[in-house]
Amino acid sequence: MLTLGIDIGTSGVRTAVLEYGELISEARTPHLTQDPANIDAEKWWKTVRECLTMQGQALRTLGRDLSEISGIAVDGTSGTMVLTDTELRPTSPALMYNSKGFEAEAALIANHVSGPHITKGGNSALARAIRLKKLSPSKPSHLMHQADFIAAKLTRVGGRSDFNNALKTGFDPGLEKWPDWIEHVFDPALLPVVHSPGVPLDKVAPDIARDFGLSAQTTVHAGTTDSIAAFLASAPLKSRVAVTSLGSTIAVKYLSPIRVDAPEIGLYSHRLGDLWLAGGASNSGGAVLKAHFRDDQLQTLSKAIDPAQSTGLDFYPLLDAGERFPVNDPDLAPRLEPRPQDDVAFLQAMLEGMARIEATCYRKIEALGAGYPETVYTAGGGSANAAWTGIRSRALGLEISVSKHTEASIGAARLVTL
Repeated sequence: MLTLGIDIGTSGVRTAVLEYGELISEARTPHLTQDPANIDAEKWWKTVRECLTMQGQALRTLGRDLSEISGIAVDGTSGTMVLTDTELRPTSPALMYNSKGFEAEAALIANHVSGPHITKGGNSALARAIRLKKLSPSKPSHLMHQADFIAAKLTRVGGRSDFNNALKTGFDPGLEKWPDWIEHVFDPALLPVVHSPGVPLDKVAPDIARDFGLSAQTTVHAGTTDSIAAFLASAPLKSRVAVTSLGSTIAVKYLSPIRVDAPEIGLYSHRLGDLWLAGGASNSGGAVLKAHFRDDQLQTLSKAIDPAQSTGLDFYPLLDAGERFPVNDPDLAPRLEPRPQDDVAFLQAMLEGMARIEATCYRKIEALGAGYPETVYTAGGGSANAAWTGIRSRALGLEISVSKHTEASIGAARLVTL
């Protein structure tokens, strides 16, 4: 049995095909160029189509093909969303997970909000949804998170989401419903029906099956967010296991037997089976590093770092003002001074600052009664940086476990059989 995972990441689309849980093939395609002020969700779909074509070609080199795929699941960046009409055509530009400046909408939410998992600041996902309505010149029919949009394109059916993507938009996975108060801030008719991640939704649409050589029986399953998919790729489903995803941002996930929420610091619990995946995402991460260094420079400079020796600098690396977790402060300013003249020391100080952010995330979770991780796995591009791993291990007080797989697309494929 083959399963297919589709990951809509920050840099592009990746797919993975598993056979009885083991990876047999992958493909990836970079995103099409977007106007940051007018992001077109249809370009995500074009990139997915291109990646699926490449994935089919890759499978054929193995003597296999996409007709063997029994199930598909999609993950996307948390909080990235768009409005569409009944034909799944966008009626608004898309707003990305890191967009902000929605203070007026956040103030409206604050007058009604009662859920512990709702971000109330200017980068709130629900505030983003309210802004989308204002940006839609025609009447929309569906609010869709990024993964919802792609799943809808595969089935030609909109109006469905999953516990994980819908959480920060207001859905309560404990009660399994949208809160009553949400009608005071957003049109409930636009809200999706929300399903547990991994449950079957629908067969792929006939035209999609024909276009890509999929079976008419291939089923699309409810998806998840990119960081949760990375967790599923990287670690066993076991209490007190954690995964830190080191991509453009730093996302931490900790599998807890209890639900812990602290929206005042950007901490939320996602439901995953009978356990709760507690965590949050910092705006610090690889995007900050790449703003200062090329990829080849990062590799060369990292090799010159001694992780056992601290720079003594107290950096808080951010691209610009604003942080989500372990502090929720839209005005938090980056701290990258004093800048050492030596580039090795500058890079090391940034990595140390990020490691402290990560450790603080887990200590905040521990303070709420969920315990401290027994094992920390790593996903994302930063997991390959040995110097960063050494610095993180010292900050966490734990050995960092190396995952066999780290790509979110693999976790999405595993979601089909969760």
